[in-house]
Amino acid sequence: MRQDAPSVPVWDPLVRLFHWSLVVAVGIDLFLEDGTDLHDAAGYVVLGLVAFRLIWGFVGPRHARFADFVRGPGAVLSYLGDLARRRARPYLGHNPAGGAMIVLLLADLALASGSGALLGTDAFRRVEWVETVHAISGNLLFILVPLHLLGVLVGSIADSENLLAAMLTGRKRAPRE
Repeated sequence: MRQDAPSVPVWDPLVRLFHWSLVVAVGIDLFLEDGTDLHDAAGYVVLGLVAFRLIWGFVGPRHARFADFVRGPGAVLSYLGDLARRRARPYLGHNPAGGAMIVLLLADLALASGSGALLGTDAFRRVEWVETVHAISGNLLFILVPLHLLGVLVGSIADSENLLAAMLTGRKRAPRE
């Protein structure tokens, strides 16, 4: 992308509000002990945010829709290969690897928050398989979140685009024709 290219809107305010609300809620959940009132409340917020994002992924604006950025494994691997060879093309929205990470994060967050909500009910409290799903999905976030951050850093360098700023402002530089 050109440094002097005009910026264009990419991520709508609801996607950005979802993203930063999720950052706060997941941060609370990862660093507070299970069973505390704030951990539980943040978990319900995560569950609601994931439900919203699933709906918005079908009815939201272009770059919010899953059809815009979810690609198959072949496209993801091809993109990662191009990235390693420094030949990856820039994307206005999410690149294929970013789309895959979104799917992984949403699936894991649905498991973590959904199993956490189940643990809050009389029927599933202290049910071993639900506790196991909650523990594994929660711990998996300690791998997925750093990988996501690494992807943002690598993508920012590869595209000469500050992706953190883009998720704050909703704007990116227009790709070359």
